[in-house]
Amino acid sequence: MELSTELVAPLEAGWQRALAPEADRFDTVREALTHRRSAGEQVLPAPDLVLRAFRQPFADVRVLILGQDPYPTPGHAIGMSFAVDPHVRPLPRSLRNIFTELEADAGIPPSPHGDLTAWAGQGVLLLNRVLTVAAGAPGSHRGIGWEQITAAALQALVDRGTPLVSLLWGADARKMEPLLDQGSHTAVITSPHPSPLSARRGFFGSRPFSRANQALEELGAAPVDWRLGPTSPAD
Repeated sequence: MELSTELVAPLEAGWQRALAPEADRFDTVREALTHRRSAGEQVLPAPDLVLRAFRQPFADVRVLILGQDPYPTPGHAIGMSFAVDPHVRPLPRSLRNIFTELEADAGIPPSPHGDLTAWAGQGVLLLNRVLTVAAGAPGSHRGIGWEQITAAALQALVDRGTPLVSLLWGADARKMEPLLDQGSHTAVITSPHPSPLSARRGFFGSRPFSRANQALEELGAAPVDWRLGPTSPAD
């Protein structure tokens, strides 16, 4: 069963099974997006990228970085929270703040590009609560059904019973803490959002990367190498 015509390629098999109960919800969201596009709205990211996060192996996810919704700037959103295409310049300010904290926390110099594929390749799921947005209108697709789909995805991760460390950045993400903090195989690290409006209210100094690795080791999992390298793997 295909979950959504937003896909160019099918979901990874583990995600396909995990999200199959949400098929009706996917249909509702698809209808809403079709209506918005037919009315002239520019929906971001591109259709083939909307569910990109669910193409990495479900069984391999060990760290979740949960954001709010995609970048509303055309050309920025690529279906992974906080990440951008490797050629995007300048980098979004939230991402620059993430790199600033990464350097302060782990001594890793800021990356010249914003493609976080190297993190995803190590089992870091870069997911937003809402997976689409209207260009220029942050938060514009709240309430069309994505929140229920992503909550189901998070519950499925917890239900695996394998190590999962969740980094919840911002108020929307922190609402999911009760769902994600369930048992001895999970750990949750929260902070304000890395946006320019809130980064200095507690994101800076929160040390999410070293704390995530410490939590992984305490759960019996390998740490993440947070280095991205001078160029993207996609280059």
